[in-house]
Amino acid sequence: MSPPTLTINPPLLNSATPWATNLENLRSILLSPSTGAVTTRTSLIDGFDHQHADHQYLFFNPGSSAPDKGTSSTPETPAGHTENATASLNNLGYSPIPLDGYLQFIKELARENPQIQKTIVISVTGPPKDIQTCYERIEAASKDVHFPLAMEINLSCPNIRGAPPPAYDGLALEKYLVGLPDAPALPIGVKTPPYTHHGQFATLVTALTPVASSLSFITATNTLGSCLILESDASSRLRPQLPNFGVGGMAGPPLHPIALGNVATLRRLIDEVPELKHLKIIGVGGVGDGEAYRRMRTVGAYAVAVGTALGKQGPGVFKRIETDIKGVWDN
Repeated sequence: MSPPTLTINPPLLNSATPWATNLENLRSILLSPSTGAVTTRTSLIDGFDHQHADHQYLFFNPGSSAPDKGTSSTPETPAGHTENATASLNNLGYSPIPLDGYLQFIKELARENPQIQKTIVISVTGPPKDIQTCYERIEAASKDVHFPLAMEINLSCPNIRGAPPPAYDGLALEKYLVGLPDAPALPIGVKTPPYTHHGQFATLVTALTPVASSLSFITATNTLGSCLILESDASSRLRPQLPNFGVGGMAGPPLHPIALGNVATLRRLIDEVPELKHLKIIGVGGVGDGEAYRRMRTVGAYAVAVGTALGKQGPGVFKRIETDIKGVWDN
């Protein structure tokens, strides 16, 4: 039996970012006439222990690696961020809002907007045993709303100490995938980190093949971990701008080439496996205008998600992309 089909029309949405944290964030994305779906920030069953002093993000100029002044730990962007600082670095974890909080947000949005039929992609993570519980709660919630719901399993956050991204490890991947329902009622997908060599892609394909009937999509890619941005202090010494050691996940335009390569490679490899050919790819990484959208679609993305550019430009970025492509969503 084929798994449920993920539908995103038009094929533009947001990715799971700090700018998809609260109800107002999600409402503004939903109400954009240029989006076909909404993705929530990645949540845990009990919420993430977010600490403002430890979990932050910044914007920086990708040409010079010079950061803007200020950092933020909330959806509110740092005051005075500049136009040229189009890239981001973060050492955030997951959302402090638990999964049930997002399910309540979705019910409220459904009551407010009975005429809108956009898919809501609920991004979740946690220990393998929690993923089945997440699915059960999302499926139960789907009976109370008219929005089509989907579940994205985030296996790729680089910022959780002591918990490397499971999507880099075949055995860890299997632990997450083996408990998925054989015949899900809702589309299920996995979010992957940036892969850098063939062995990593092969590991993913090998892990996905036995559970192909449980999966509908792949979201590629998350941020690139182990990146560092330095700033000058009052004495002109260079120091990390983010807290602690300053290392975090990078996104925005510098991520775009590797994201394109990941989408293109995944599309080619899964098309070679009959059991996986049905999988759709949501392309993420460095998209903030029509040209980047077109590139993602050209290499095989079914739909294109916006991350850092949403934080920089606000929900108007979706209209900008639609205007850039003159409303022609397909290549």
